[in-house]
Amino acid sequence: MSQYHIAQLNIAKLLAPIDSPQLSDFVANLNRINALAEESPGFVWRLQTEEGDATGIDYFGTDQIVNLSLWASVEDLHHYVYRTAHVEIMRRKKEWFSRMGEAYMVLWWVPAGHIPSVEEAAQKLNTLRKQGPTAEAFLFKKAFPAPSELASGPTGILDGDSPAT
Repeated sequence: MSQYHIAQLNIAKLLAPIDSPQLSDFVANLNRINALAEESPGFVWRLQTEEGDATGIDYFGTDQIVNLSLWASVEDLHHYVYRTAHVEIMRRKKEWFSRMGEAYMVLWWVPAGHIPSVEEAAQKLNTLRKQGPTAEAFLFKKAFPAPSELASGPTGILDGDSPAT
């Protein structure tokens, strides 16, 4: 068992209020997609309110939603994002979310047992925006191994756009 988990943050800027008819299909699928994540191999934890999702957390602004989760490996997260029903939601992201002009997704390693805060995640996103992919904050396309494996350098083995949900 690894001493580290991969943390992921992604944010999305809403085209309309979360309770609007325009976002009704997105909201209607949240429970199903969140349950899929929780049942997926390698899932560890996800940020959620008492309502079971994170749409009420407005750390990045009232017009943005946040997704923060932990996974056993980059490969497990990548599989969930791009090889499950989650991809159906990603294909529809233009219906619900504005295109963002800067990085909106970041990955980083945390010691197993550590639950990152939204503030920590925001710092990692800012690091990625300022420095590009490094061992401290990276993307699927330029993934770095866990700290105990850093001697091998970046892997960059996974392709795919950054998830929007």
